[in-house]
Amino acid sequence: MANPDLQMNPQMEQIYGEIRDNFRALANGFQKLDKIKDSTRQSKQLEELTGRMRECKRLIKEFDREIKEEESKNPPDVSKKLNDEKQSMIKELNSYVALRKTYQSTLGNKRVELFDMGAGASEPMADDNARVASEMSNQELIQAGNKTMDETDQAIERSKQVVHQTVEVGTQTAAKLKGQTDQMGRIVNELDTIQFSIKKASQLVKEIGRQVATDKCIMLFLFLIVCGVIAIIIVKIVNPHNKDIRDIPGLAPPAPAARRLLYVTSGEQF
Repeated sequence: MANPDLQMNPQMEQIYGEIRDNFRALANGFQKLDKIKDSTRQSKQLEELTGRMRECKRLIKEFDREIKEEESKNPPDVSKKLNDEKQSMIKELNSYVALRKTYQSTLGNKRVELFDMGAGASEPMADDNARVASEMSNQELIQAGNKTMDETDQAIERSKQVVHQTVEVGTQTAAKLKGQTDQMGRIVNELDTIQFSIKKASQLVKEIGRQVATDKCIMLFLFLIVCGVIAIIIVKIVNPHNKDIRDIPGLAPPAPAARRLLYVTSGEQF
């Protein structure tokens, strides 16, 4: 239940109630821790309590944000009471952090797991948590808590930037890979076209070779014929009385005059 002396909106009342529930769970958890004898179970219990403390810190930050948003609407005394309550919760939370540190030292864990939401904010908080909460003033506790929350916010923002940059790099890489894949596809298509052209050219060269060979055979045959005719002509000129070439048209020797005369006379008689 919310403190009746505090004027809160429904959202603040819900956050405040969750914080108080977590504080009660922390108190009960540390009481149970005293009864646990096994170191392994104690470590596990401490981890659960650490999770509760992280949740408390997150809720306190939300509570502080609500106070700042409602500050212009609330009277100054109401805002002061709310801030005092926030400081009281920060002090109580830091007391649990110090108690947790004490239990860890008892368990022999020399490496203190710093109570922090982000990776970069643990070292600055170590110096603050090194002092026992009872030795610190309220103002110091408030400053330490605010500093820790601010550093946690900064660590979260840095993590968001890293994630955003990683997503951008991944998107660019995917686009480049897609472009390279498309380019490889075009290259493969061009290679297929070139291979097809080479096959067609090879077939054409073979056909041209066959045609040239055929033409050469024909030319050789014609050349042999011409050579034969020339040889016959030369033989006829050299030896006109050769019987072997007498019957060849155009190459036979002229008929005797008596045979021509008889042929003519016989023709006239008819």
